[in-house]
Amino acid sequence: MGDPDADAIAAAALACPGVTGLHGGPLNEVAAYLPGRMVAGVRLAEDHVEVHVVARYGTVLPTLAEEVRTAVTPAAGGLPVEVHIADLDIDPELSDLTETAGA
Repeated sequence: MGDPDADAIAAAALACPGVTGLHGGPLNEVAAYLPGRMVAGVRLAEDHVEVHVVARYGTVLPTLAEEVRTAVTPAAGGLPVEVHIADLDIDPELSDLTETAGA
């Protein structure tokens, strides 16, 4: 197959309904470094591809991981895809409710 395409991988992951973003880690250590730029949340290793996503709160995480893997695989150049749920995106309205519930 071909080489993995970091931009296509990022676009495919972001197109999944339960994904609200990609996560590069606290120091952007998870990234594909391309000439003059980087794609945060995508790591291209010799033997696999990693995608680190931020999931929408309430999403079934194992299902989301499989959806992301399926969406990203065509752009992964034949390499296995590892999906990491790096963070949850909690609706601000829910956050306000949980703060007042504890008061």
